[in-house]
Amino acid sequence: MKKQVFAFAMTIAFAASAAAQVTVREPWIRATVPAAQATGAFMELVAKQDARLVEVRSPAAGIIEIHQMSMQGDRMMMSAVEGIDLPAGKTVALASGGYHIMMMDLKRQMKAGETVPMTLVFQGKGKKQETVEVQVPVKPLSYTAPKH
Repeated sequence: MKKQVFAFAMTIAFAASAAAQVTVREPWIRATVPAAQATGAFMELVAKQDARLVEVRSPAAGIIEIHQMSMQGDRMMMSAVEGIDLPAGKTVALASGGYHIMMMDLKRQMKAGETVPMTLVFQGKGKKQETVEVQVPVKPLSYTAPKH
C-alpha cells in the first residue's frame, strides 16, 4: 500500500513539474514582402512564478533577438536585450512599440495564413530553464493586434 501511495504521489509531482510555468497567448508574426530579411513576433506571456524570457529559436530565421523599442528624445530606438522579466501572475505584452521578438536573416518569406514553429526559453528560480513550443500564425502586413 505504501508503494502505491508513493508511486501515486510521484506521478502527481511529475505531472505538476511537467506543466508549463509560462502561458503564451495570442502569438503572431508580421507577414513580409518577398525580399524582406526581418520581421517581428508578438504575444502575451503570463508566468505562474517569477521567470525570465531568455532566448527564442525558430528554423524560420538565422538570428532571433529579444528587442525593446524606446523613445530617446524624438527618435524611436530599437535594441536587443538579454531577456524580459515575467513577474508571477502578470501579463507581459510583447507588442509593437515595446518588447518584441526580432526575427532576422529570414530563411523564407513569411506569408499570411501559415504558421511558424517557435521555441521560447524561460529561466526560473535557480536558473532552471524551461522551453515552450509554439506554432505562431503569420498575420497580414496590415494586421493590428486587438487592444485588451
